[in-house]
Amino acid sequence: MLGRVEIDRNGLEVLDRVECLRLLASARLGRVGVTSRALPQVLPVNFRFDGHRILIRTGRGTKLDAAILNAVVAFEVDEIDAESETGWSVLVTGVAHEVTDLSELAEVQAAPPPRWAPDGDSRVIALSLDLVSGRRIAAADPSRNGDGEP
Repeated sequence: MLGRVEIDRNGLEVLDRVECLRLLASARLGRVGVTSRALPQVLPVNFRFDGHRILIRTGRGTKLDAAILNAVVAFEVDEIDAESETGWSVLVTGVAHEVTDLSELAEVQAAPPPRWAPDGDSRVIALSLDLVSGRRIAAADPSRNGDGEP
């Protein structure tokens, strides 16, 4: 028997943690939100989800430096189809740290996170999955008009 689908006050489906992690694993490009010099920064990043954490490769001296000192960060992935007005979004809040343990680095290097940037160091940042939430918007009911009225 399928469980009840939870709908939020905006009419969006609330995704459970298992579904959020499944969607996170399907994405390759995300955005990490950090605080740098007391200002918010949102940066697009390639990443790999290893089932336990989010892994990002970056160079030294980047805006992600603010994220490596056990800072709380936000990470978001989504898939949107503007044509059908459908899609989903997953938000992760967790603690970021640089991966420096040699055995952990060896494990990460066996299946490294992707990196599109052509130059730079291969520093790895790991993000914990402390809070995970998500929403999905399904195709509109064809019996409703554009203003939400039947």
